[in-house]
Amino acid sequence: MGISGLELCRRFYAEVVGPQLDVPHSAALLGRGSEVLGYDDEMSADHNCEARVVLFVEDPSAVTVELPEKFLGRSTHLDKHTVAGFFVEQLGFDPLAGIAVEDWFAVPEQQLGILTAGEVFRDDLGLRAVRNRLAYYPDDVWRYLLIAAWWRVHPELNHVGRTGYVGDELGSGLVAATLVEDLMRVCFLIERRYAPYVKWFGTAFARLDCGPALVPLLQAVLCTGNWQDREQALQLAYRAIGELYNRSGITEPVELGLEDMFGRPFKTVWGDFPGALSATISDPRVQEIAQRWPVGGIDRIRNVLWRPADRLAGTAFIRTAS
Repeated sequence: MGISGLELCRRFYAEVVGPQLDVPHSAALLGRGSEVLGYDDEMSADHNCEARVVLFVEDPSAVTVELPEKFLGRSTHLDKHTVAGFFVEQLGFDPLAGIAVEDWFAVPEQQLGILTAGEVFRDDLGLRAVRNRLAYYPDDVWRYLLIAAWWRVHPELNHVGRTGYVGDELGSGLVAATLVEDLMRVCFLIERRYAPYVKWFGTAFARLDCGPALVPLLQAVLCTGNWQDREQALQLAYRAIGELYNRSGITEPVELGLEDMFGRPFKTVWGDFPGALSATISDPRVQEIAQRWPVGGIDRIRNVLWRPADRLAGTAFIRTAS
């Protein structure tokens, strides 16, 4: 595709923006855009693929940078912020002032991903320190999110067979597709990687360490034509991911068994991963939240609470719910 979006922006800073600045500043490519995640291709250049820089200065109103209309054939763009102001705008709070447990749960995972991906071109003002704080969830928050991820899988496993049993192959396939996504999210958590938004979710999964081995197993779940084969394919996928978890050393190994849920004739593989994880959480605030039904972070309702200011309502709920 020629030059990548990241290289384009790196050169735009080095050749155009940086030489005009004589004040302390930080500069980066982060936030929106496939090029931030490194997934841009030829098609990405058809819209919103400018030569751009996110510039951080102490007083944005006092800094002027003259931009050419085009750079290497692309439109140009410059965003100016203070470091604290940018992250408050993106997250609803200043990470350098401290991050509460509830704050971690109120930020969509994909948002954390795009703020910690990309590249910092120069850093006089502590941008890297903020990104380091957001690099991944604190240990106990991560363990709680793993609990929530496993619980999204287990109660639904028998529904692949239950729906197929009454002749609803479409419904069975839909349940299976949801389970595949949830199992993929377990894998992102096991490898301590932020999952991106839906367009690049599968691409990012394939690049996980476990991706090459697991992609064929998960594809098999989606490609089956009847609920019996679908059930067996899910058993293989669940067992492989359970074994991946056990190899990771997050907790003591969890025994994997085959069971008929509720005594019905639908076979599911199950390991008590939530129980093993719960025993390893030491933060009292996370323990308190985990004692409720573990629903995870805000991602499930991010389309409703998209703006950071709106997500504060979710944070308030987490703080006050009993």
